[in-house]
Amino acid sequence: QVQLVESGGGLVQAGGSLRLSCAASGRSVSSLGMAWFRQAPGKEREYVAAINWSDARAYADSVKGRFTISRDNAKNTIYLQMDSLKPEDTAVYYCAAGYNSYLLPVNTRSVASWGQGTQVTVSS
Repeated sequence: QVQLVESGGGLVQAGGSLRLSCAASGRSVSSLGMAWFRQAPGKEREYVAAINWSDARAYADSVKGRFTISRDNAKNTIYLQMDSLKPEDTAVYYCAAGYNSYLLPVNTRSVASWGQGTQVTVSS
């Protein structure tokens, strides 16, 4: 079982940037498909971005071109660089690990482990 701890959330103005981090323990992030999800108040949790062992990446249409997912194997950490933030990006952001190294966890059914979440608030 992998343990995930997010950090880096906060309050930012529209158009600004934030970088979220997800530190993993118990398993190497290079051996798992990893992802970021988010959940806004009153809405279902939704997929944001994912990366697998070969650095294949995928993004939700709503964040494509603005967010970048990356991985540092030496630090066993996943990042989400968020640029050109919009008020609609306001949500709790969750780090997620899949069941294997090759599948991109792009829906909640493909997630084996969740972090505790970090709040991102974008003011207009």
